[in-house]
Amino acid sequence: MARSEVNRSTEMEVFVRVVETGGLSAAARALRITPSAVSKLIARLETRLGARLLNRSTRKLQLTPEGTAFYTRSVQVLADIDEAEREVTAGAAPRGRVRVNSNVGLGRQLLLPLVPDFLTKHPEVTLDIVLTDQVVDLLDERADVALRVGDLQSSSLVARKLGESRAVVVASPDYLARRGVPMRLQDLNQHDQLDFNFTRSVRNWPFLGPDGQVAYLPGVAAVQVGDGESLRELALAGAGLARMSVFSAARDIAAGRLVPVLEAFNPGDVLEVHVVFLGQGGRLPARVRAFIDYLVENLRLPSWRAEA
Repeated sequence: MARSEVNRSTEMEVFVRVVETGGLSAAARALRITPSAVSKLIARLETRLGARLLNRSTRKLQLTPEGTAFYTRSVQVLADIDEAEREVTAGAAPRGRVRVNSNVGLGRQLLLPLVPDFLTKHPEVTLDIVLTDQVVDLLDERADVALRVGDLQSSSLVARKLGESRAVVVASPDYLARRGVPMRLQDLNQHDQLDFNFTRSVRNWPFLGPDGQVAYLPGVAAVQVGDGESLRELALAGAGLARMSVFSAARDIAAGRLVPVLEAFNPGDVLEVHVVFLGQGGRLPARVRAFIDYLVENLRLPSWRAEA
C-alpha cells in the first residue's frame, strides 16, 4: 500500500487505544467503531510494518518488544500533533486524562489534598490516580506520571525533584505508656517493631553508634505490612515502634498522636521525592505538563526536627 493511502496518525491512535483499554472490543467502544474494523486495522498495521505488535489470547493482549517501542513512539507523536494544534489555538487550556501513580503514604498525605485546587485551575483535566507502594512500570501501567520516594533506578524516565524527607522512629503515647520510652539503642530489644514486607536493599534500621558511625540494628518485626499508610495506622493504634518518613508522620507528631523516640541516634538520612514521567524524545502533552508543573510549585514536604 502506498504511503499516501495510509493515515498513519489514525493507525497510531487506534493502536494506542487498544493498548490502553486492554482489548480490541474496548477500543472499538471507545472509538465508536466495530471490533472487526479495529482488528483489521491492527492486522494491516502489523503487515505494513512487517512486525507483530501484539500477542493475542482469549484473556488479554500483551505487547511484543516491537509493540512496546511502537507504542512509546506513537504516544509521543500523537502528543506532538495535539500540542501543535493547541499552539495555533489561542488560550487553549490543557484537557484530557492524566494517569498518576504514587506510593500510598505520599499520595494520601500530600497528593490527594492538592487535587481540588488543581482541578479548579484546570477544569478540563481529569485525574486517574492509583496509590500503591509497589514500584510500577509506567508503560505497563499506562501511567503518565509517578511520584517516587528514594533512590531512582537508572531508566529512560525523566525526573523532577519535589523535595526530600528524613526518617523518624515513632510510637503512640499509649504504647510508650505501656512499654516505656526507649532511651538507648539496646532498649529496642524490649520493644515490638513494625516494618515493611516488600523487598528492600536494607531491612535493618540505621542508627548512629557511640562513635558516630551508622549501625544497622536487626530486629524481628511484630507486624509487617505492604504500604506506609498501614504502617502509620498500626503505630497510631499502639502496635509498636515504626520507622517512617517525616512526611507520613509530621501531622500526627504535631497533634501528639505519635511521639518521636531515639532522636539522639537518628543518622539524619533522607529520601528524595521525585515526579517521574516518560518524556524523552518529544514534548509532553499539555495536560501532563500542567500537572507536573503544579506539583513542582505546590507539593511541599513537611519537616520536623526534635527540639535541642
